[in-house]
Amino acid sequence: MSGPARAGCLVYALDLSRLAGFYEAVLGMERLHATEEIVVLQSPDFQLLVHAIPPQYAEGIEIWSPPELRKNTALKFFFTVPSLEEAAIQLDALGGGFSGGTWDGPGFKVRNAFDPEGNIFQLRAAQP
Repeated sequence: MSGPARAGCLVYALDLSRLAGFYEAVLGMERLHATEEIVVLQSPDFQLLVHAIPPQYAEGIEIWSPPELRKNTALKFFFTVPSLEEAAIQLDALGGGFSGGTWDGPGFKVRNAFDPEGNIFQLRAAQP
């Protein structure tokens, strides 16, 4: 891809390597670029930038296991995956999970998921 991505999102990470690896695996994204401060992941539809929280802000942040979910946010991004059942296996293995029930959309199913740092996002899969 040359030039800027058409759509994307930036998520701040306390553990850059772990969070970037989580999204790379769960969402099947390709790693385009990585430094000590940022990892750029790409799918055909979306670019995800995982940015290390600057040290002066990271000092006071503690991540629990399982993580405390960050529910007070105005934005929630979503991705389509081949299977919610397969995604559940990867989420569990990588420190994330599903939260709440499953909803039906027009031609797809939706579940809220969370990453190892408690960020909430949605996963969607086509209904057969």
